[in-house]
Amino acid sequence: MRIIGGEWRGIALAAVGKGDQGKHLRPTTDRVRESLFNVLQGGKLGDPITDACVLDLFAGTGALGLEAVSRGAKTVTFVDDGRVAGTLIRDNIRKTCGPKRAKLIKADATRLPQNSDAPYDLIFLDPPYGKSMGQKALSLASQNGWIAPEALIVWEENTPQVAPEGFTQLDQRKYGDTWMTFLEVAGAET
Repeated sequence: MRIIGGEWRGIALAAVGKGDQGKHLRPTTDRVRESLFNVLQGGKLGDPITDACVLDLFAGTGALGLEAVSRGAKTVTFVDDGRVAGTLIRDNIRKTCGPKRAKLIKADATRLPQNSDAPYDLIFLDPPYGKSMGQKALSLASQNGWIAPEALIVWEENTPQVAPEGFTQLDQRKYGDTWMTFLEVAGAET
């Protein structure tokens, strides 16, 4: 795994090794990340990356959030409660942007507390496949002030996702066995 584009293009990220089966650690492949960021920077969705504050829920290795910062996002906050994921994210922060532009919150994304910081502009939601955790995390993030009114949400799953109440689907793409669903807060202007 490596950073695909931007400031840290080509930097190898920490190896997943045996991963963490209990937490269903499953990094987004380089190819899927490249395709995703081509969509994000392709114009149809505007420019959701430049100067964005990014929230990476179920962050795993942190590859999605770090790719966004490498391509111009201002900061990234990672949320993951896995021990292995925490180690990988901290290692990957050290290899790339450092702690001034990235932080890790060791928490279960389905139990997010009230957000005390500014809400986030770009949200990556990559829950364990088939566990029905994404909708719960998204709902809680919205209720607890993590999602800005104009935010773009990118939801990765192994099946196409339907926009939950309060959200509007903008686009949906399939890459192999991965589905990317692009959402915005209902009523947001695009």
